[in-house]
Amino acid sequence: MARISASVYTSHVPAIGAAIDLGKTAEPYWQPLFKGYEYSKQWMKDNKPDVVFLVYNDHATAFSLEMIPTFAIGTAAEYQPADEGYGARPVPKVVGHPGLASHIAQSVIQDDFDLTIVNKMDVDHGLTVPLSLMCGQPQAWPCPVIPFAVNVVQYPVPSGQRCFNLGKAIRKAVESYDEPLNVHIWGTGGMSHQLQGPRAGLINKEFDNAFLDKLIDEPQAAAAIPHIDYVREAGSEGIELVMWLIARGAMADVNGGAKPRVAHRFYHVPASNTAVGHLILEES
Repeated sequence: MARISASVYTSHVPAIGAAIDLGKTAEPYWQPLFKGYEYSKQWMKDNKPDVVFLVYNDHATAFSLEMIPTFAIGTAAEYQPADEGYGARPVPKVVGHPGLASHIAQSVIQDDFDLTIVNKMDVDHGLTVPLSLMCGQPQAWPCPVIPFAVNVVQYPVPSGQRCFNLGKAIRKAVESYDEPLNVHIWGTGGMSHQLQGPRAGLINKEFDNAFLDKLIDEPQAAAAIPHIDYVREAGSEGIELVMWLIARGAMADVNGGAKPRVAHRFYHVPASNTAVGHLILEES
């Protein structure tokens, strides 16, 4: 049977992708941020999964404001980098895993979560920046990826608790897949940031680090954080952190198993007026 062996959490700031693509990672502004991912890139090589289930949000590329699914799972064989208005990132195409993706869709929908099944879409920086941070600049990504898009752009958005419960359903689905696959689940987006209005540029280090503490030691308490707290404390885009709860809900300890081990934790500000958080949890 397939198994989830680790969860990865990271911000997906578009300017990070631009810094990588334009060769700016060693510049004084960016060097401290990329240093925090050196461990992660080596860890990814040493703990290479068979599949990454990557939770992210689309930024009006695959889905316009005309149609916004709350949860959408990619079941295609491959996905091209999206043109987000300034050209597609010069990164490899994303190879999917239709078999596992379709199985997860079947299982999760039967567990009463409504998913939109997407057989064709392009993927934007929300998905490709985390891959670049964890994998560098390879000719091809090291493994297949299942894109899982969550609406955190247009209200109403799903609650943290619903995302956490969805993570549990995803773990159940993975463990019922009849093939010995090693799966990582990644939660991306956040941390505190706001892109518009009087509070544009807001960064709340205290809230961010408290969230990381809760995510590690009190995941149920993290899941119980109401929307208004994210908006008030972490800015309008801080709501992206609910996507991290999907990955955390898929770990063993909240499903009757052992607590995960913290392999790596990193936090840095600023990165294009955004707080960057990163965490790797390994199953015991």
